[in-house]
Amino acid sequence: MMASRAGPVRTSTIRSENHMAEPIDAPVTLAGIARIAGVGRAAVSNWRRRHDSFPTPVGGTDASPLFSLDDVERWLHAQGKIERVGMRERLWPRYEALGDRAVMGAALAEAGGRLLAAEGVDWAMPGLSSLPEAAVRVVDATVEAAHHEGNRETFDFLLARWLDAHVRQISTTPVPLARLMVDIAAAVGAGEPGEEAAWTTVLDPACGVGGLLLAASEHMGERGVEAGSLAPALLGTDLDPTLAVLAAARLGFARVGGSGASAEIRTGDSLRADPNGAVRADVVLCNPPFNARDWGHEELATDPRWIYGLPPRTEPELAWVEHALARLAPGGVAVLLLPPAVASRRAGRRIRGALLRTGALRGVVALPAGAAQPHSVSLQLWILRAPASEGGTAPGERLFLLDAATSHGAVRGAQGIDWPRLSGQVLDAVQAHSWSGERRPGAEERLPERCVTVPVMDLLDEQTDLTPARYVPEAATEAQDKLHESWGHLDGLLDEVRGRSRTLAAIDLSAGGDAASTVTVSDLDRARALRLRQGQTLPGELLHGDALPHGAVPVLSVPDLVLGEGPGGWLAGAEVESGAGTGTLTVAEPGDVVVVGVERAYRVWVQADTPLVLGPQLYALRPDPDMLDPWFLAGCLRAPANARQAGSHTSSSARIDVRKLQVLQLSLDEQRPYAEAFKELLALEESLRSVVAVGEDLLRGLGDGLAAGRLHRSRR
Repeated sequence: MMASRAGPVRTSTIRSENHMAEPIDAPVTLAGIARIAGVGRAAVSNWRRRHDSFPTPVGGTDASPLFSLDDVERWLHAQGKIERVGMRERLWPRYEALGDRAVMGAALAEAGGRLLAAEGVDWAMPGLSSLPEAAVRVVDATVEAAHHEGNRETFDFLLARWLDAHVRQISTTPVPLARLMVDIAAAVGAGEPGEEAAWTTVLDPACGVGGLLLAASEHMGERGVEAGSLAPALLGTDLDPTLAVLAAARLGFARVGGSGASAEIRTGDSLRADPNGAVRADVVLCNPPFNARDWGHEELATDPRWIYGLPPRTEPELAWVEHALARLAPGGVAVLLLPPAVASRRAGRRIRGALLRTGALRGVVALPAGAAQPHSVSLQLWILRAPASEGGTAPGERLFLLDAATSHGAVRGAQGIDWPRLSGQVLDAVQAHSWSGERRPGAEERLPERCVTVPVMDLLDEQTDLTPARYVPEAATEAQDKLHESWGHLDGLLDEVRGRSRTLAAIDLSAGGDAASTVTVSDLDRARALRLRQGQTLPGELLHGDALPHGAVPVLSVPDLVLGEGPGGWLAGAEVESGAGTGTLTVAEPGDVVVVGVERAYRVWVQADTPLVLGPQLYALRPDPDMLDPWFLAGCLRAPANARQAGSHTSSSARIDVRKLQVLQLSLDEQRPYAEAFKELLALEESLRSVVAVGEDLLRGLGDGLAAGRLHRSRR
């Protein structure tokens, strides 16, 4: 494990007598096999079913088996599935086998230190205690592999895998966002367009694995900016010693790459006991931890950094804002990534007002959701600047506001954020603004759409809400484009409704005679025509609420449905496999029928495309395809009369007893026309809902535009 102590420390030396980098077998999952072979997970599962020679599991569970890496490689070669397994791919399962996050990180950092030593880099990093024997062998194997695969390439590959494996515990700043923050700091520090900011020291007080400092290093290298003689160019601090040591190694490789900037990373708590307390940096870049209530409110009550006011306990982000300002040199620039609530929470109103009045806060940029963790939130960049002289007051007449979160079609691509377009939009606005405080003639006219400067006095009201969307007007052309698109969407939906209506109108329901016989879900379960499973309590400590990453499984609960939303979180794929195998999670697979067992949120659907983890009062029915058509089953169950008969009003929740729901007793051939009719009925219902939603948007847009006097009268 690594020592947790503040202050600069030296590179550790970990050696093990008589250890060569001999091959180390390690367990590998199905997902790991897919990565090695360069195929999808489904392809590996298919190989396992089709080939009797596929390796036998050496551990794990039925739902999440583990295989010998050596056995897998031999099988892949024998089957011609892959010509060569990259040495880096072979290394990662061995890191995974170490288990503990800190041990894995320490081993990777030690490997990085040895590789940097081979490059002749003199560097400092947080100290390490002795690694376990298995970790030492992995380090030796990494150093040997790097001789063939490249030192930095091997380290970067393994670091990326380590971060992916621990994405729940570690928040990183995406590379394009880190570069955008650096470019903003450079533009603001330059003061006027065309000028170049000269940096001596860049500080990140919560540096994590050093993403922001790495972006600053690359910026300095591109512009030939070298470290000053009085202090290292790049300074970082992090509370987690594992992250600090990896940041040190990462920046060491950047120096090898020719950035010309030295780096010093320390382990410590920047708010409680800042090891860089005497530093005054030209630039502070920071992506601080969000909602960390235990940030030291009581013991720091009289801290001299709080010149804008003592941050409330519930406002830790404002503590980081004031800390960043306290570490800036006169005229220095800080760019912080913050959650949007910091701009509007009532508890922080007084400090926001002080930041505005003194001119310390110069701008707020709203980013689109998905720009960084948590991905479901539209985060903000706060741009701050220290007074030009000690004790001086910076100009604070107007606040720069840019709403890049809702620009119509400007920042989101098919794969998520369109970073080149978003970065260009933000930098164009930043560079068009005068950050020196002097008003230039026509400055407002030069600002792009979705960007304004607002007089500070207009912001100092009872709320002091700094959310850009409140002040940035929607451009008339953008509003008209939205309306035009909505009208086209509505026309398409109406055509769809007409087509489905004609199909359903042709259905003849005049058949009389005896009442059709039915059977209950309970009877079908006993007859093994279907398998009924009930949703279970969700593991809150493993549940995430941000955007769904690749390989994760969405999670649905009754409150999500009551609020009219979709799945409210997700679980990692490996956790879902493990939970399904042990029976602690209920997973609806594609083709299962999902039933909500609460009357106020009652609905039934056939799960399509992807698995879904179900919470309490949700049920998964898996029909036997030789006996039941899933669409027929869902159509019978979703009938309102069926739900009323199975309802229980013994409590305020009005639950549905799913076992009492009735299903028509028909042969499989007789079920199929019903299934097709139920499909059309459901599709018509979805189309009608979409018509209502689009229609409401049109009414709002037209109403707002007319009230704003935007009606264009054509001349005749």
